[in-house]
Amino acid sequence: MNVLQRTIFAALVACAVSVSAQTIHVSIAPADQTNSFVPTQTLGAGVDRIPREAFEKDFVPETIAATLASGWQTVTYRQNTELAVQAWHWNPKGTWSDPSGKGYFTGSTELGEPIRHSYGYVLPHRGVTRNDGTGNTGFSRLTDGDPETYWKSNPYLTQRFTGEDDSLHPQWVIMDLSANQLVDTIRIDWAEPYSTHYSVQYWTTDADPVHMPTRGVWQTFPHAEIIDGKGGPATIRLASSPMPLRYVRILMTASSNTCDTHGSSDPRNCVGYAIRELSLGTSSADGQFHDLVRHTPDQEQTATICSSIDPWHEPENLESTFESQVGFDFFYTSGITRGLPAMIPVAMLYDTPENAAAEISYIEKRHYPISYVEMGEEADGQFMLSEDYAALYLQWATALHRVDPSLKLGGPAFTGENKDIEVWPDEQGRTSWTGRFLDYLRQHQRMSDLAFFSFEHYPYEPCKISWSSLYEEPTLMSHIMQVWRDDGLPANVPMFVTESNLSSATSETYMDIFSGIWLADYIGTFLTSGGKGVYYFHYLPLQLERGCNDSAGTFGMFTVDADYKIKQRLAQFFASQMITQQWVEPGNGEHHVYPATSVVDDGAGHSLVTTYALERPDGEWSLMIVNRDQFNPHTVHIDFDDGASHAESHFTGTVHVARFGRDQYQWNPRTKDFTAHRPEKVDTPAAIYAPGKADPDGPIAESAEEANADRQFDLPAASITVIRGRIAKR
Repeated sequence: MNVLQRTIFAALVACAVSVSAQTIHVSIAPADQTNSFVPTQTLGAGVDRIPREAFEKDFVPETIAATLASGWQTVTYRQNTELAVQAWHWNPKGTWSDPSGKGYFTGSTELGEPIRHSYGYVLPHRGVTRNDGTGNTGFSRLTDGDPETYWKSNPYLTQRFTGEDDSLHPQWVIMDLSANQLVDTIRIDWAEPYSTHYSVQYWTTDADPVHMPTRGVWQTFPHAEIIDGKGGPATIRLASSPMPLRYVRILMTASSNTCDTHGSSDPRNCVGYAIRELSLGTSSADGQFHDLVRHTPDQEQTATICSSIDPWHEPENLESTFESQVGFDFFYTSGITRGLPAMIPVAMLYDTPENAAAEISYIEKRHYPISYVEMGEEADGQFMLSEDYAALYLQWATALHRVDPSLKLGGPAFTGENKDIEVWPDEQGRTSWTGRFLDYLRQHQRMSDLAFFSFEHYPYEPCKISWSSLYEEPTLMSHIMQVWRDDGLPANVPMFVTESNLSSATSETYMDIFSGIWLADYIGTFLTSGGKGVYYFHYLPLQLERGCNDSAGTFGMFTVDADYKIKQRLAQFFASQMITQQWVEPGNGEHHVYPATSVVDDGAGHSLVTTYALERPDGEWSLMIVNRDQFNPHTVHIDFDDGASHAESHFTGTVHVARFGRDQYQWNPRTKDFTAHRPEKVDTPAAIYAPGKADPDGPIAESAEEANADRQFDLPAASITVIRGRIAKR
């Protein structure tokens, strides 16, 4: 090939590259700015209830240092006991309301021996078999077959504490027969206090009335509106002939206000509603009742759901200390908080305002810094109606602000949701949980008590994640944030994602580069959409657990050995560094977020390249570019548009480029050699595993590259690229 031919060939190649390159447009006019944030306040991580030994082995200098190297800053302390329907003893030392040593517990505010661990106590008056928090743990006392046990509703939802008529906070229990059955009779064995005014209702469709509350209607049985309930055993003929149904609800609106088995010395014992046992079935012509309910103290019982639960308990209800909520002293002095203010929870659904106030008092006596206080845990997953949560919220807010008027309170820490949370319509036909919660605060002139709005983000259905799921993330996050605003969340109330990861169930997908790409896309979208605080979950190293499709997975950023020593860094560790140390400038400087667009799709309308743009406090512009194309690299040209003059700018001079893709990280799943017959060696299992491993396992690739108006940047397949530097006009 002669010189002329080589010149022509080079020109053709350059032309081809130019045609194939796509342009990323960054809008940098001041009016286009979508958000601003400070990394030490905005980019955080969460610490949850985990095995007690994990805290003991994770809170050591070498593991803390490795964890902090991910770059996350402020910490949110996750409160897990309410998901398990337990009362939280944040301080193992304290006092009981009943002098005999039981009842309602309040932790001690005395500054004695540092608190290292704390635990949850199961509730003896529980009325739910399972919900979106408990899974298959525990059981309901409504169908446990024991005449000595009973469900009781939360006393803090009665007129004595809300100041509102009990009919404004009706309590309810639901029985689920699992399939349509013929029913015409119910037996309710009331305890004290009982309901004097209640109705028995059936759900008009086969749709789940809790998860699909607008897909049916609660209809009162023909003979089941009771206005003069007398308590004790009550047998009610619901209809003249058996009706096919699956779900039955007892709706209670007036209480006898008589005292339960715990006596009259505490007014909380004498309000609300209590039921010993429920039976449901048919009555034959000879007057015999034929029960369809399975009565057993385990998960095989006929399932029930309840509106609330009395947090009364006693010392023997501490069933396990295997898992712990880390003690506040251990938490704050471990180094995991970096000395920054932490978001602290208070238990609310199954606790008392006195215990919550004591918790905050203790933390402040120790001079531990608090950024925010999150109120309760996943009320929607506990099936609590919005008005009931709001009534508790205001009582707790009053108690906490007596301790410290400057506390910033918020919630409700929703479970991971991709759409508006609906509940049964109220008298005005409103079905939005958030809308009704906000309306309750407004009606009581207490919107000032909501300093932030929190929700969790687990966007994908467990065990059903494919590569194309990545294409959904930006829309899922931006959509749900708009939903909360459309529900009435004021523009001046910031939104926090206080817990997040791919899904509520782990798998090897968490270790694959997929998880790192998702993390960058999710956080970039959240901040571009105006979010003010985001917390990675789970911060501390955890052992692998059995996940989807019998794969092993972890919510954390590392694999560890049996002694919790870190073995490898995982994809989300490196993605975290790309976000916290490459994209943003670490520290207290304010970053400004601007929108960026590109047109790189797969031919089916899926955007393959997403970009998130920052103006950093050091004066550099920083772009985090996510190539979600699994196997194809892309080349992009970058333009900055100031809007007013329509003059385009470009990166100029030396720019810093960081890349994280398959050249830096590749997860190799574990292999399983199955044999149907166990080998003779006792210590050799029938299923022999070769553990999964990342190879290569980092580090992030960094380079200094020269940029000008015509510069194009390569985006490796399945990668995160951060480009930062100065810009100049053309």
